[in-house]
Amino acid sequence: MREHLDELLRRIRSLQDEVEEEYRRALDDLNQRRARLADEFLRQQRRYKIGLFRFLLRTRLLVALTSPIIYAGWIPFLLMDLFVTVYQTLCFPVYRIPRVRRSDYLVFDREDLPYLNLIEKLNCFYCSYCNGVAAYTREVAARTEQYWCPIKHTRRLRNAHGRYPQFFDYGDAEAFRQGLVRLRRLYGDDES
Repeated sequence: MREHLDELLRRIRSLQDEVEEEYRRALDDLNQRRARLADEFLRQQRRYKIGLFRFLLRTRLLVALTSPIIYAGWIPFLLMDLFVTVYQTLCFPVYRIPRVRRSDYLVFDREDLPYLNLIEKLNCFYCSYCNGVAAYTREVAARTEQYWCPIKHTRRLRNAHGRYPQFFDYGDAEAFRQGLVRLRRLYGDDES
């Protein structure tokens, strides 16, 4: 009986080894096919890449002449980024406002696109940075407004930030006085 059980256990282990080997082969095959597809995908995307020289030749003169003005925008955006980061680092703990995670707003992932040339990648980086800083700044400002002056305006705002709807109606002094402390604590799931 014991010999028979030992033999069955050996066969089970052998079958388990075969199953593991089969899974390993299937995984290797899948990874090879994935690599071939990825190479093909890259080749397909690179077909759409416009070389730097041809890109510059196709650029309209006024576009090229105004590009220094656009790129000069780095300076105010860098200063804004620095100011907002320092501001919330120093002030938000005092007001007990949850900090805004900068990394949630600044996303740089376009540089991996194989169909972009160097100038296009630089432009994508610039736009990602500037729009990210603008969104980051807006959220810091919205949290600040929620703390200091969460009162709606008399006129309808175009594209108000997401915190605005919970603000108090203009002229509703009673709601403002009774709800200000509560609203100053109401930041939802923003805790970082």
